[in-house]
Amino acid sequence: MDMINVILNILLPPLTLILLFLFYPFYLVIKLLNCVRKHLCVKNVAGKVVLITGASSGIGEHVAYEYAKKGAYLALVARREDRLQTVAATSRQLGSRDVIIIPGDVTKVSDCKKFIDETISHFGKLDHLVNNAGVSQTVLFEDFPQIQDANPIMDTNFWGSTYITYYAIPHLRKSKGTIIVVTSAAAKMAVPLATVYSASKAALLGFYEALRVELNPDIEVTIVIPGLISTDMSTPEFIKRFGSDCIISLSVSRCAKAIFQGVCRGESYIEEPSWIKSFFLVKKLCPEVTSYIFNYSFLHFLKPYFKRD
Repeated sequence: MDMINVILNILLPPLTLILLFLFYPFYLVIKLLNCVRKHLCVKNVAGKVVLITGASSGIGEHVAYEYAKKGAYLALVARREDRLQTVAATSRQLGSRDVIIIPGDVTKVSDCKKFIDETISHFGKLDHLVNNAGVSQTVLFEDFPQIQDANPIMDTNFWGSTYITYYAIPHLRKSKGTIIVVTSAAAKMAVPLATVYSASKAALLGFYEALRVELNPDIEVTIVIPGLISTDMSTPEFIKRFGSDCIISLSVSRCAKAIFQGVCRGESYIEEPSWIKSFFLVKKLCPEVTSYIFNYSFLHFLKPYFKRD
């Protein structure tokens, strides 16, 4: 067995380069044609039933507005009922003819089952599930008072999506529906001060890439990989730490619009802003470069704000 691996180690790298050189132009042509097809064949979401978690603010709120403008029916999920009422009222004004709110906590299995059951009971079907609920982290790993304090990050960001997806799958299979999951650029890039957050988003990315294969062709899976977005979750903490909003953060409304448009085109991945793809490419080709950039940035610009007492 070891000899087989030795042979593969020698032969596969050059063979891979040769195959890439020969077939990559054809791949680009096919990808271009597929891109044109997606832009011409935009899905109509009018009358579709869409369940959105984390819908009380941020990306979830503004994605709800994009669906509402196109006449989708909405089931809005979050813990803050008062905020959900406001989002629901705005969604109705924007064009959604039927909106329900379901307060609850995605970290609780019983609540996740309730979200699906009440949506099906009210609308009779489910077409799109938008897994958006999440919490952030801006603390050094060693500065958690207790290691257990990191559990809510994984519970919300990872299990909060997988629980509700489990109960949604039978209904989405009936409607040939779509699962949309909001991960983060932190799932692909090493982000200091967000160790557990990065791990939770990387877990989401791996889980839904594998699930996409399992559910194909009955249910589509769209994975959203946003960069730094100006939301109620991230912006206040940056202002508190650094004195002003981050100049490279993207407005949440623009991010939500890009997500909605990508979903309607049937995209497998949505990376927004699109320039973050350049960082992902550099990391693949030159991982040492990205490591140096993050190490230098952390040591000289971020770490001084997080000095331990």
